[in-house]
Amino acid sequence: MGIEELYPAGRLTAAQRATAAAGLDALLLTPGSDLRYLTGYDAREGERLTCLVLPAEGEPTLVVPVLERPDAEAAPGAGYRIVDHADGTDPWPLVRAALPGPVRAVGLADRMWAQQVLALRDALPGAAQRLASDVLREMRIRKSPAEVAALAEAGAAIDAVHLRMGEWLRPGRTEREVAADLAAAIRAAGHAAVDFVIVAAGPNGASPHHGTSDRPIGVGEPVVVDIGGTMPSGYRSDCTRTYVAGGPAPAEFVDYYAVLREAQRAAVAAVAPGVTAEALDAVARDVIGAAGFGDAFLHRTGHGIGLDGHEEPYVVTGNPRPLQAGMAFSVEPGIYLAGRHGARIEDIVVCTTDGGQRLNTTPTELIAL
Repeated sequence: MGIEELYPAGRLTAAQRATAAAGLDALLLTPGSDLRYLTGYDAREGERLTCLVLPAEGEPTLVVPVLERPDAEAAPGAGYRIVDHADGTDPWPLVRAALPGPVRAVGLADRMWAQQVLALRDALPGAAQRLASDVLREMRIRKSPAEVAALAEAGAAIDAVHLRMGEWLRPGRTEREVAADLAAAIRAAGHAAVDFVIVAAGPNGASPHHGTSDRPIGVGEPVVVDIGGTMPSGYRSDCTRTYVAGGPAPAEFVDYYAVLREAQRAAVAAVAPGVTAEALDAVARDVIGAAGFGDAFLHRTGHGIGLDGHEEPYVVTGNPRPLQAGMAFSVEPGIYLAGRHGARIEDIVVCTTDGGQRLNTTPTELIAL
């Protein structure tokens, strides 16, 4: 998988066509996943302006700080010119100059800083501002074969960390100590960055986004381990497994873990083109609800993944969008009993032409260490 396959030059042209079709004169993309998707450039986010000016017609321009020009020139993308600005100069005239003709409406990066949004209002008075995701969503939501391969590489790398869990997770060690080892292992497995490490033991496991603490892990406690990172390609990993440390788990936990595993397996098996996101959510939710734990399933069944850790499609009640081949998302039901313990099982799954493909392949049984 070459980097050129992940970031093909044709994306800029396709994005320009989509921009015109959406009734926008340009997209203005500051550092983030949309900019990287179109250019391959993993730009620094900071007070100095970096902005891809993508007109609906005409030559795209990447405006960058002069001290970051070498990095911009080293990016794998093509089909745009680079214009730089020195410290102390106003970069917004460069943005305006890169826009041919009158500007009636522009699409802004979804996470553009408010500082920059307000500066653009001064630079482009009268131009309506919309979200660039209105244009780029349909391009990004279905992954190309090269993107699926990048996500599979990320999945294999995070699986390799889960397979080593017995080296670090044991009673008496604190969640934070285990998390430090996991962070090092995530990098050693090939990730360029560690995005998150959740080690949630005993009652902390009942909080889906607990993080870590200095609490020691107890004998026989369930431990939720949710880890993920960014690969050099820019694509992300995300996988959760639940372990039991140093002794038998509580009987009630073993019982509801079996329910959770059935729900997760049923939802993975239900992935197919045409199934709606909310129907897939219901598959997992119905199994858990029928066993009496519906109120303990606190979150959606899944989220899309790619250059962002969370992106569309969201597998959640109220999302009627049908799945399509190339969509990649997590399937991660959970059961959380406040004050006692919790469990989650998460795989990344890609919708194929006739079903779904798990990109995480480690066992989902309850693992005793």
